[in-house]
Amino acid sequence: MEMKIDSYIKEQFGINNVDIRTYSPLALAYIGDGIFDLVIRSLIVGKGNTKASQLHYQTSHIVKAETQAKIIEALEPELTEEEADIYRRGRNAKSPTMAKNASMADYRKATGFEALMGYLYLKDEFPRVVELTKLGIERANITI
Repeated sequence: MEMKIDSYIKEQFGINNVDIRTYSPLALAYIGDGIFDLVIRSLIVGKGNTKASQLHYQTSHIVKAETQAKIIEALEPELTEEEADIYRRGRNAKSPTMAKNASMADYRKATGFEALMGYLYLKDEFPRVVELTKLGIERANITI
């Protein structure tokens, strides 16, 4: 039997399922940031063992707002209607903070992208997270 990541974590810690449609876009972006970071870290480490500082350097250049904005711009034509709606909700959310080294437009797009990643993860659609990440990296010509 295949166990989904989010469902497995909830089961192990006795956490009840919640209707994810009730989560704020910023809550979705919060978990999505971690999920996207995990996927990218897995890719970077998978390329070979190296110094932790080099791993961090490579990862941080991909998970930054500017790169996430490029990824979501490349992905927009491929999103389902539901995914596009989640992205827009995240992009349009009023955040009390802003990235230090990003334009407001890139920061908002990145927040929308992270909200989408979080939404898909919480829906137990991790394969779609990976599919979109792979496609976005390819279409945005990002080197890993």
